[in-house]
Amino acid sequence: MTFTPPEGRFGNGITASYGEMCYHDNSLVSGSLEALIQHLVPTVDYYPDVAPKLVQLLTEWTETFPYDFRDERMMRCLKDMTHHVARGDEYSWRAMQQMTQRLIKRLSALGQYEEAVAALSAVALERPASLKNKLTSAQRADAMSVCDDPFVLAQQLTHIELDRLSFIGPEEFIQTFALKDPLENHKGFFRKRKTSNLEAYVNWFNRLSYLVATEICLPVKKKHRARAIEFFIDVAQECFNIGNFNSLMAIITGMNMSPVSRLKKTWSKVNTDKFDILEHQMDPSSNFSNYRTALRGATQRSETAHSSQERIVIPFFSLLIKDIYFLNEGCASRLTTGHINFEKLWELAKQVSEFLVWRQVVCPFQRDRRILQFLVTSPVFNEDELHLASYESEGPENHMEKDSRRSLRSSLLHRENRS
Repeated sequence: MTFTPPEGRFGNGITASYGEMCYHDNSLVSGSLEALIQHLVPTVDYYPDVAPKLVQLLTEWTETFPYDFRDERMMRCLKDMTHHVARGDEYSWRAMQQMTQRLIKRLSALGQYEEAVAALSAVALERPASLKNKLTSAQRADAMSVCDDPFVLAQQLTHIELDRLSFIGPEEFIQTFALKDPLENHKGFFRKRKTSNLEAYVNWFNRLSYLVATEICLPVKKKHRARAIEFFIDVAQECFNIGNFNSLMAIITGMNMSPVSRLKKTWSKVNTDKFDILEHQMDPSSNFSNYRTALRGATQRSETAHSSQERIVIPFFSLLIKDIYFLNEGCASRLTTGHINFEKLWELAKQVSEFLVWRQVVCPFQRDRRILQFLVTSPVFNEDELHLASYESEGPENHMEKDSRRSLRSSLLHRENRS
């Protein structure tokens, strides 16, 4: 939104203040809360039709931040406002009714999604077969027996990513960090913070990493482990081509876990040229400069897309959160003058708005329920179990690893006996 100063426009680079409001190049950059409210209050020279403006405001609020209205008090306020705004105005009444119906539909879908994620998480908590008999463990359905086409598996991963992204509310980013922001009223409507969908998405990244590591460490034979590594390298390559950077990074993370990376005999059977290129693309050095270049390319492709597939941009989510965190922490919400820092808020809005565009893309690929079910419910090893599986695949190379295996065996055996 651009506010026009009361005495005309300004040229490039000019800053001016009007009372408690400061402009730069005709855009409001800071102001006191009182002055901002006063700026919106009708005057003798500015008296817009209030009802349509309120309908527009409430429509944008409910569509952009629908999760605010999970609070019963907020819904009561919305209903009261609907009653007052729509009184004697049939157009406003109809618009408010349609807005409320869309909101209720969105909140209902959110509730169903959260229930489904909770149910899937409960199933996924089941442990894989006991490591006492690795042959038995290896006979469980593996990724390649469910889907042996890397492109198809990458497509199904993209379905999961876009499904979960679509339910993350933009306010969850700010609520994750803004715990003691002076602009917030902790005793008001928003004191109950909900970031469950953002957290569920981060948990999905971790699950995929551990699933990849489990799939590599479980096979008894070296050639099967090498084949699993090659398969997931191809899946990662397809994710990169699609623009699914989050699954790409999760796969790379899984393959770089120490239980996997220590399998030197297995890796010796793998051509790692493609993996080296993918690692280079996601190299964290220089603040992930290679990835950021690739992300810009994917974003530009999306903006000029001629097909649904070209519109897909799924960012490396943990880095997106980190960027927003440092922007939020590195810039004050209020300036030393006491003014609200609009420049910071606009920059935050820019990053979150870009995310909102990405999450609205409908996945164009055909769903495969069997593959999707495997990806979200197949049991995976925890870190200790992965290490032990790795030692069972390729024995300890030094005294430290021997001690580690002995300790893990004892610990896991104790846990199994207790359960």
